[in-house]
Amino acid sequence: MDDPFDPLEWKLAHGRSLTLGPTGLLMAIINVTPDSFSDGGAYDDTEAAVSQALRCLDQGAAILDIGGESTRPGAAEVTAEEEQARVLPVIAALAERTDAILSVDTYRAETARLAVAAGAHIVNDVHGLQREPELANVAAATGAGLCIMHTGRDREKLADVVLDQYHFLERSLEIAAAAGVERDRIVLDPGFGFAKDTDENVELMTRFSELRGFRLPLLAGTSRKRFIGAITGREAQERDVGTAATTALLRMAGAAVFRVHDVAINRDALLVADAMLAAKRQAQKKHGPKKYGPNKLGMENQP
Repeated sequence: MDDPFDPLEWKLAHGRSLTLGPTGLLMAIINVTPDSFSDGGAYDDTEAAVSQALRCLDQGAAILDIGGESTRPGAAEVTAEEEQARVLPVIAALAERTDAILSVDTYRAETARLAVAAGAHIVNDVHGLQREPELANVAAATGAGLCIMHTGRDREKLADVVLDQYHFLERSLEIAAAAGVERDRIVLDPGFGFAKDTDENVELMTRFSELRGFRLPLLAGTSRKRFIGAITGREAQERDVGTAATTALLRMAGAAVFRVHDVAINRDALLVADAMLAAKRQAQKKHGPKKYGPNKLGMENQP
């Protein structure tokens, strides 16, 4: 994968796939939790979560990411049984009522296995396979798409934010390869906000294109994160405009998938970014790598 904007088929469970590259795709966050940082309790029963998921599809989401445990700092850990009781009915209901691509947000191998059996196509692991490596075996056995996220929690990070990405995620990719997960089923997430301060998050955005060295599609999950609040001065539920700005910037830097709370505003941001990228590709095709300036255009004597 040399050019992040070239078409690439992301293979998923149940014989499904998504085309990544030419246009950015939105992954809608469906928190079936009472304590998530910006919408905890809003969709913590099956019907409310399903209704929100269907709204997100109408607004342009390509993927629905269903989670049953808050990942905010200091959140109480739930049991596997509680997590499964929250997410499995939502996944089953959506699989019955739509043909949407469904993702389960979990680091637990057994939850992942049950979720795929219920209809999920993707497993999204915020611990990058390094809390329950058996999850990689589930992904390999089921053919699920796999989002592998970087985190700085519960370990000593390297000082350089990009080197730490490679340090952590290369280990995750080794776990995936050892389990037999095919590379065309993997997307990487640099884990904005996970044990990263504002400066680190901004630097990671600035240097995002350096992550292309993995030669894998990249997912950006900045939505309503604390660093956006630090920059804008806004509370969590007021950070969607700031989120949309990061969506456009990271799309231009090569991100393929965007995990968001507000689908509609981020859809518009992606449409603008993708229009610019399409125009840039067309200009390069027409003019090649030439760099135009006043002298090239015969304007050197213009007032």
